[in-house]
Amino acid sequence: MSLRTIPISLTINGEKIGPIEVPEGLMMIDFLHEYANLTGTKLGCGQGVCHACAVILDKEDGSSATVRSCITGVGFFANRSIRTVEGHAKAGGEGAAPPMSPVQQAFLEHYSFQCGYCTPGFVNAATVLIERLQREPIERSRVEQVVTDSLNEHICRCTGYVRYHSAVRDLILATPGLTRENADAS
Repeated sequence: MSLRTIPISLTINGEKIGPIEVPEGLMMIDFLHEYANLTGTKLGCGQGVCHACAVILDKEDGSSATVRSCITGVGFFANRSIRTVEGHAKAGGEGAAPPMSPVQQAFLEHYSFQCGYCTPGFVNAATVLIERLQREPIERSRVEQVVTDSLNEHICRCTGYVRYHSAVRDLILATPGLTRENADAS
């Protein structure tokens, strides 16, 4: 008996991949680790509950969303574009460490992570939130709730929630254009 395969082509972190034949039921996290050699996406629970494995799906309309890669087959991503945690920092000069994204920098400055296992999922969720707020700013009074809603499904076994939340909140409040004054403020 042989495994059934399917051809996959997609874009990961701006790089076109494929077509490549992969087992039909292959989960995206396994594709990232075994075929794309991208190991930053972490397998936490393997059931889609903890969100450590979240990757960013870039939609055709310019918006983005997180997708749990441990429970989503690679076939779902055919001809689509995704970003992993490796895609956030942009390459620096020869021998230089790449500069971190604003989200990564905020997490570092707030000492948001302990073991770091959940960090890729939090980075991707926060990045999707920041990108959404660039298109649709919110009232400053709603920042706390919006951050909570965006990060609420992510599980941190080291209980770093407060620092992740604080980092994202502070980044939003410090970034021009992501918030607007309250409508009822006079």
